[in-house]
Amino acid sequence: MTEPSSEATYSGRDNLEAMKKATRYNDFLIALIREHSVGKQALDHGAGAGTFAKPVSKGDMNVLCMEPDDTLRAELAESGLDVAASLEEIPDGSVDYAYTLNVLEHIEDDHRAIADLYRCLKPGGRILVYVPAFQILYSQMDDHVGHFRRYRRKPLIHILRSVGFEVSRGRYVDSLGFLATLVYKLVGNRSGSVSPGSVAFYDSVIFPFSRVIDFLSVGSFGKNLTIVATKPPHASG
Repeated sequence: MTEPSSEATYSGRDNLEAMKKATRYNDFLIALIREHSVGKQALDHGAGAGTFAKPVSKGDMNVLCMEPDDTLRAELAESGLDVAASLEEIPDGSVDYAYTLNVLEHIEDDHRAIADLYRCLKPGGRILVYVPAFQILYSQMDDHVGHFRRYRRKPLIHILRSVGFEVSRGRYVDSLGFLATLVYKLVGNRSGSVSPGSVAFYDSVIFPFSRVIDFLSVGSFGKNLTIVATKPPHASG
């Protein structure tokens, strides 16, 4: 871990592997990245194993992967992606678009991380934030993978605005995931791990219905939170 105060080394490698079975869920996130993208230079903040950077980079975006874990960063570099160990390595105003998916919850000083992301963006640049929602859902799984918190919409929007972002969207997603995560908290594996089989079942059977409910509920609740924000076009820092 290069900067304990702002970045984090991923601790739930087994769950990361299990999530490779979540093909529909991952396709949904890739589509979300592409939907909100601007410009050509993108930053994947906490790129992990490259689940999102690899497919996104096959389009017309050049993706820089910020990943503090030495092993994962080496794997990303071996796959041909540009890498950085911390946000401090990224010049001011050098990227058009940043996305941070299920990462901020791993960072103790998330306010500083958001301020650093703001600094890295060009004026007019955009950020996509996707994080786990609702502290009531915090379980052994969160502990297992090194989460400091889960989020509510208004407090996270407040942090983004406090560093200068203009927020254009903030909504919860994966409505049925809220109930599934609550059940996991009450009766699930005490170790906090998830099996590839359970991930595959949720992904193929439950997640498609969850997306329908998301549409009907207009993003009013869910196990995750999505926020889209922009660095003002005339921002100086």
